[in-house]
Order: sequence, then C-alpha cells, then structure tokens
Amino acid sequence: MSRILFVEDDQNLGMLLKENLENKGYDVDWYKNGGEGMSAFTSGDYDLCILDIMLPSRDGYELAKDIKAVEPDMPLIFLTSKSQHADKIKGFETGCDDYITKPFSTQELALRINAILKRTKGTNGIKQELFNIGKFEFDYRKMTLESEEESQKLSSKECELIYILAQNENVLVNRKTILEKVWGNDDYFSAKSMDVYISKVRKYFKADPDIEILNAYGVGFKMVVNTRVANSA
Repeated sequence: MSRILFVEDDQNLGMLLKENLENKGYDVDWYKNGGEGMSAFTSGDYDLCILDIMLPSRDGYELAKDIKAVEPDMPLIFLTSKSQHADKIKGFETGCDDYITKPFSTQELALRINAILKRTKGTNGIKQELFNIGKFEFDYRKMTLESEEESQKLSSKECELIYILAQNENVLVNRKTILEKVWGNDDYFSAKSMDVYISKVRKYFKADPDIEILNAYGVGFKMVVNTRVANSA
C-alpha cells in the first residue's frame, strides 16, 4: 500500500480526496497547513506528496522545497487554482512531478498518481539503502559504514544523519531540515546535539581525504565527495 502525504486547507476538498484515494487503496495522511505537513513528513515515510499551493503557515512552494531538501527524489503533485503559465513553471522549477489545476476529476488525479508511483517505485517500492561514499560503503538498513580497513556500527542518529547527507551528496542541506528529520524538533538542545554528531561523523570519514562535511554557518551542512581521476600516464 502506497502512503501519501496530502496537504490541503479546504475542508470539503480534503475530505473528498482523502476518502476517494483511500477507497482506491492508498494510505492517506491529510493535513491542513504547511507547518503540520512538514512535521508529518519528517516523522513519516511517504511514497508521494500532494500539496495545495495556497496554504496557511507555509505555502506549497516552500513546503516542496523543504521536502526536496530532505528527500530529493520524493514525488510531488501540486493541486492549485492558479492556472497561469508562470505559476506552472514555478511549480516544476520547485521540483514537482505534476501540476493539476482545480477543478479536476478524482479519476484524473488517481491516474496521475498511479503513473508517477509506477515510474518512481518500480515493482517493489524499495528505497536506496546502499551508498558508495568515497572509499566507504554505507548500508542504511544494516546501520554500518565500512571500508577495506574497518567496519563501523552506527547509532540510529548517526545512521539517519549520514543517510540525509548521502542522499544530498554535494548539495547543502538546511540545519532545520536535518533537525526536524533526525531529532524531531529544532530547539537549542537538539541543535547542540546535532553539532556533536556531525563531529562524530566527520571522524568516521577522516580516513578518506576526498570526503568533507562542510558547515555553512547558521545555514546547513554539505557532504562533498571529490572524485579523483586516475593518472593513466
């Protein structure tokens, strides 16, 4: 059963679509504003997100950017009453897979959802769990970081932290996004804890000089992996 995050502030439309999609076999979590939607995303495991653009607290564009910062490959569908060409371009630039203008038929939405999930999930819906990071192999399921020299068993927070950075290799990940995804909140004590774990993870990768975890002060972190080209001379 595919799990869908649905964020829509219209009570009638929200109830209608949630019921309709659940009748078609989807597991749907419905939230009415962008803040609640992001909190649910960071604590859940979703296969697709359906976002209204005009939302309280955090609009759909902002919510989509935050979701993509955590999971760049997360499929997104925008639902909106905005039909201007510029609005659609902005939606696709934000990273959406589809853009549906209200009013629309529930059958059309279901067909588009099915097409996207068939493309992104394949036959079994298994997400990437094994990453090659420089000289290391990171196994998310086994919670291990291995090289030819050693094998490191990771704690759950170390594992989740490396997972987010590896998913976004060479891309800056926002501090708040990491905190919400791994620690469940972005308060002062969680931020201090994250800095400690970043230091731990840096030590694990220290054996490979081509791997760096850079800190954009006050903004976020980026895992940079420099690929060396062998000299064939």
